[in-house]
Formats: sequence, C-alpha cells, structure tokens
Amino acid sequence: MSPTWDTGDRPANPPIGPFGWLLVVLRGVPLGLVCALGLILTLLLRLIEAPLFGARRPVTPFITRAVCTLAFPIMGMRFVLTGTPEHGKLAVVANHASWLDIFALNARQRIYFVSKAEVAGWAGIGWLARATGTVFIKRDPKEARAQTDLFRERLGHGHQLLFFPEGTSTDTRRVLPFKSTLFAAFFQEGFREDLHIQPVTVRYTAPAGQDPRFYGWWGDMEFGEHLLKILAMPRQGSVEVIYHPSVAIADFANRKDLTKALEDTVRGAL
Repeated sequence: MSPTWDTGDRPANPPIGPFGWLLVVLRGVPLGLVCALGLILTLLLRLIEAPLFGARRPVTPFITRAVCTLAFPIMGMRFVLTGTPEHGKLAVVANHASWLDIFALNARQRIYFVSKAEVAGWAGIGWLARATGTVFIKRDPKEARAQTDLFRERLGHGHQLLFFPEGTSTDTRRVLPFKSTLFAAFFQEGFREDLHIQPVTVRYTAPAGQDPRFYGWWGDMEFGEHLLKILAMPRQGSVEVIYHPSVAIADFANRKDLTKALEDTVRGAL
C-alpha cells in the first residue's frame, strides 16, 4: 500500500445553515442508531455464530448488508447497481474514493475488506471493521507469507475478499495505478488454478451545483467534518456500483498483466 494520496487542493465545504443542521439531526440520528443496532446485533450473534461456525460467518454478514443498504436512503443519496455481483471462490478489487465506499460495496455483496492494520485503531470505523470481519494486513514484506496463508484460510471459508489496489483513497475523479504486489499471493499454488477476481467501479455524482469531488475523502480530511457536510446537503447526489465480469487468474502469465487488466477495467467505467 502507498502513502496517503493528496494534491493539497480541497473542495470548499458549503456553510451549514439552520436547515442544514436540522438535516444533520434528522439524518444523523437514524444513521447512528442503525449502525449501532447493527453492531450490537452482530456482536451478540457472534457469541452464537463463532462457536458453531468459527470464521465462516453464515449469518452476521446479512446484518452488515442491511445496515449498508439502509444508510443511503437515510442520507438521501441515490444508490444505483449496475452488473451482477458474482459468487464462488472469488476476490474483488475496486477503486477507493471515500469512506462511503464501505457502505456502497457492502450493500449488495457479502464481502470482507482487506485493509491496512492502522485502520483497526480508528475510532468508529475501526470498531465496525473488526466486528464485520475485516482482514488487517501490515505493510511489511516480512509478513507476505503469513498474509498468503491468511488469504487462503479466509477464501477457504467461502469469504470474498475485497482489495483496494490503489492503496489509498482519492477524490472520486481518478483511479491511481494499482499495486501489483497485492496480487502476488494469488499466483501461489492453490490460488492460481481456480480463483477469479471481479473488478468493481464505484462512481459518485456530486449534488447539483457542488464541486464534483464532493463525496471524495482523502489526505488528512477529518471524518467528522466530511460526514456533517454530507448530512447537511439538502439535495444529495448518487453513488453507482458497477460490477464487471470476473477474470480467471489462470488466464494471466504474471501479476503485472493481471494488475493492468483489472486497473484498465475499473478506470474505463469511471
């Protein structure tokens, strides 16, 4: 994964007036309650699910999907699905533009994010990530073998792992070069023969009259300020999740060829 992407340029945050603050309350309270209820139910069900099924998680991902699906109508954002989420022994890759990606990508597919280890310590987001089964990895070449074993274990449980190969979030207007190192594990024996990867493009449309980068969250932007900006917007924009046909790893000679094909597909739909 790369350092945080940042151009130094920021879209101006629209001032929040009285009506905007009313919307913050009317949207923020239900959103917080839904997320809190989902987290509580997940933790309670894991007390039963974990002893019976271990890491398989046959029940709790449906709670995550329900919470993420409800988040968009609560915030007033339009959610559009294009294409079909695939199933089976599958990994998923997507561009990364905002914390909203987490809700968008979870809303229609049972996935488990692969994230940098630092996220586990983030307040709020880190708690949700741990509860929903996120795979945390360290940016250390010495951990490569352990990460490969971890991926193998999780895929063996039927988990669909989702990667952000850019390694950082951007401003919704671009796709950065994918890091091929993330795909090295999939060219090991036991992956290459039967594993597929489905590329996904997440595309945001800003509210009318707002900066096209309105939903982008990158660099050192504060999560709280960004959340308030979105909740206070009277008329929202939309997010579209585009599922492309999966590709077989066995069809590629090496990880660089695979990386380029996935990157071109994701960028082509943006």
